[in-house]
Amino acid sequence: MKSTGKGGAFRAFLKRKNVEFSAKRYGIDALGAMAQGLFASLLIGTIIGTLGEQLGLQVLVQIGDYAKAASGPAMAAAIGYALKCPPLVLFSLIAVGGAANALGGAGGPLAVLVVAIVASECGKIVSKETKIDIIVTPSVTIIVGVLLSMWCAPAIGAAANTVGDAIMWATDLQPFFMGIIVSVVVGVALTLPISSAAICAALGLTGLAGGAAVAGCCAQMVGFAVMSFRENRWGGLFAQGIGTSMLQMGNIVRNPRIWIPPTLASAVTGPLATCVFKMQMNGAAISSGMGTCGFVGQIGVYTGWVSDVESGVKAAITAFDWLGLVLICFLLPAVLTVLFAAPLRKHGWIKENDLKLDL
Repeated sequence: MKSTGKGGAFRAFLKRKNVEFSAKRYGIDALGAMAQGLFASLLIGTIIGTLGEQLGLQVLVQIGDYAKAASGPAMAAAIGYALKCPPLVLFSLIAVGGAANALGGAGGPLAVLVVAIVASECGKIVSKETKIDIIVTPSVTIIVGVLLSMWCAPAIGAAANTVGDAIMWATDLQPFFMGIIVSVVVGVALTLPISSAAICAALGLTGLAGGAAVAGCCAQMVGFAVMSFRENRWGGLFAQGIGTSMLQMGNIVRNPRIWIPPTLASAVTGPLATCVFKMQMNGAAISSGMGTCGFVGQIGVYTGWVSDVESGVKAAITAFDWLGLVLICFLLPAVLTVLFAAPLRKHGWIKENDLKLDL
């Protein structure tokens, strides 16, 4: 039966405008796209800048600075793309992202997520509804986005910063238990169809908590890559090990037990990172949620070392630092996951081809 009345007409209008209020669109599609926008600006800029500093090439440092400066607009544009915004709305979000990120402070990414979603949907609603669309659509998108940024971005940023600070404070206070919790939760988020990188960036998760987050992400990525080597061979090893363990999500739905070994591995490597090796993420917060994806997590840890040495917080980068990084990020996730998987395979909880990917 067709919808009737004002309610039905309004729902039909929203459908025509491709405005869909759903947790998937905002919590998965938009969040995942935001992480890509962050990667294509702040993260890649940090990597290029670090490379330039190490090679003594000032031009690379400058390129990295320009890329990092565009993080707000890049995140907003990526969110608009995920929400299928018309061109004028999409391009207008560049200004909105710059305002939200600047006003959001340390919690800028979360402010951009909230503001860009609202501005996108408002822009889509008015898009092509008037004969002066070239004026109306960008005006509505930018005015709504910037006014919303001025009103709520500082509060959103402060709230995200407070939560992130609380997590980091708790990790410093109780590194063992929080090492387990942060490592497992962020690692699981990395494998789920949401963005662990965006979550870490939004919360500004650095320090010991950031190190635990890196450990958890590496346990999932390296763990799944090694555990599924017999099914997926080298292609699967690289796709998951330096790509994403999210590729296994379909298999996890079919058999959730395959998630046990890498998750247990993260519960071990997390507290080892916080209590034994004191591994900290003092680079960009987004790196905490990247794991071994493009080795961004490891580059972030190294960048933090360099910054700490330059500021005098750290005397030097030691062999123990490197040992911890290699063990926590690569060797232990591989070994522990295989060990935890062995009895599950023996008892039939994990069967042949349960981890097979279509590569």
